[in-house]
Amino acid sequence: MTFQRFDSGSAANGELAEGCKYCVKGSKMVLLITGVCNAGCFYCPVSAEKKGKDVVYANEGRIGSDEEVIAEALAMEAEGTGITGGDPSMKLDRAIHYIRLLKERFGKGHHIHMYTSVISLENARKLEEAGLDEIRYHPVESLWERMETTELKAVIDGTGMDVGIEVPALPGKEKELGALVEYAFGAGLKFMNLNELEFSESNWGMMGEQNYQIKDELSSAVLGSEEVAIHILEKYPDYRIHFCSSTFKDSVQLRNRLIRRAEHIAKEYDVITDDGTLLKGVIYAKDLPAAAAFLKEAYDVPDELMFIDSDRNRLEIAPWILEEIGIELQFRCYIIEEYPTEDRLEVERTPIN
Repeated sequence: MTFQRFDSGSAANGELAEGCKYCVKGSKMVLLITGVCNAGCFYCPVSAEKKGKDVVYANEGRIGSDEEVIAEALAMEAEGTGITGGDPSMKLDRAIHYIRLLKERFGKGHHIHMYTSVISLENARKLEEAGLDEIRYHPVESLWERMETTELKAVIDGTGMDVGIEVPALPGKEKELGALVEYAFGAGLKFMNLNELEFSESNWGMMGEQNYQIKDELSSAVLGSEEVAIHILEKYPDYRIHFCSSTFKDSVQLRNRLIRRAEHIAKEYDVITDDGTLLKGVIYAKDLPAAAAFLKEAYDVPDELMFIDSDRNRLEIAPWILEEIGIELQFRCYIIEEYPTEDRLEVERTPIN
């Protein structure tokens, strides 16, 4: 075995792509600039609220203005951005706008990479002129054995960006993947990422159509995908190929990004868990200001350890305080665990009284 194994099953021949380094650190903002795409890949994992819809999301939050994009980048202290979709090439002017916006606000050192299935020298030059650092092509499966019909080599020769390919490791497609590897690196490709194929809510039908099975009960990965990727790594040890496992994305990349955002936005009364989620005490009452005043007077709870969340109609309080006094209160009290994301997805709630 010549390749290097990483945490949670990922592996690589050589150095990771620059954009991947920011993913691993959790310092990359994910900017979906449209859910529209013409590629029609059967395995597309994009969620139902985004797939085919012309919407913009920065990480988990729906975006309605440039200011909100910048605010999300600041909230996680982003060092880079991955522009994705759908296919950003379907809204090329929008992609160029966001590249320029981020570069102007955060400087040239803010690394930006973009995913697209449209291999076009004209597009690539426009993106590079706007400031794009790295482009990752996602050729549809039918092109893997005839990449010479695309403009891949023209893009590699005609731009100064890092040019890579990122595709899923499809079970049973070792031959086609091998052809893709040989042509692309022969043309001067900088790197290739092979992603472990996963089931999602929006692509579940492929289980029956492709006769795919789940790898195990603990993941959504497809059985056989990892084996295909490892086969390619072993066959081409001199090429810069990275296998990104399903577990690595969830347990390393996502966790690190959540921790980074949590550390930046957590209030004084929040507790950050090892997984990057937030623990907070929550009180429900008919009169929240009166409840807060009562806690301050009866239990000496300082103002900085309480907050009235009018959007969610609740009083937030330091969890360690609520655990101590909650049993005595007449209000409904919970310890809540939630993501530090814009949607503040609730993971778990535990009643105190």
